[in-house]
Amino acid sequence: VLYKESVGMGTPTPVTPEMERVKRNQEICSSVLYKENIGKATPTPVTPEMERVKRNQEIISSVLYKENVGKVTPTPITPEMERVKRNQEIISSVLYKENLGRATPTPITPEMERVKRNQEQISSVVYKEGLGKATPTPLTPEMERVKRNQEQISSVLYKEHLAKGTPTPMTPEMERAKRNQENISSVLYSDSFRKQVQGKAAYVLDTPEMRRVRETQKHISTVKYHEDFEKSKGSFTPVVTDPITERVKKNMQDFSDISYRGIQRRVVEMERKRVDQDQENLTG
Repeated sequence: VLYKESVGMGTPTPVTPEMERVKRNQEICSSVLYKENIGKATPTPVTPEMERVKRNQEIISSVLYKENVGKVTPTPITPEMERVKRNQEIISSVLYKENLGRATPTPITPEMERVKRNQEQISSVVYKEGLGKATPTPLTPEMERVKRNQEQISSVLYKEHLAKGTPTPMTPEMERAKRNQENISSVLYSDSFRKQVQGKAAYVLDTPEMRRVRETQKHISTVKYHEDFEKSKGSFTPVVTDPITERVKKNMQDFSDISYRGIQRRVVEMERKRVDQDQENLTG
């Protein structure tokens, strides 16, 4: 009390980044000095006697704790208490989101994907190494019956706790948002497909069996071709090639080339416009 009376009124100062940095450095220095002052110790193995003493100590502590606890009167959870609890959770969620600052998203690079996969594989290997040997037990009809009964009881209890919901009609605005979401998902899927799959061939092993089948198919195709040729031999009428026919043939070939090039140019332009539109949708 005397200490507080002698302390005058101070001016609060904001916590600046420099003060935060100094505080962190001080904590690091304290941790380093603490570790330097600790001497070398000799590890002792955990014997069964030590395990027994530890368990007895935990049991004694639990008994003493329960003896010191007096009698209480249980109170039911009322709707008002449920409402206050939900409001408190909502307020905590809002305050947590307000305290979050702005972050800079970083793209997931192939190197990050590779490290993630390796970490998952290492975790799986370490987990399997830590598992001991188990004895498999057969699944008897009694166990199946108990499992089914448990599932039915869980389903009944779950349905009892469900409250009644209010159905909401599907408005045109909700329909429009749903269609837009489907279009965005389709665009993202198409971009991912073009980047990962399109233009890449699937490699198949060339086994002796596949080579034998391929050679057999070639022989069958050759035999079929010769049979068809022999059947159609002599059934065509030769036509004399005159200058007029040659000119018509050449003009038709020119028209075909011009039409093909025009269509090809149009296809290229449409593909370019579609890619630009997809990029605008993603960035917009």
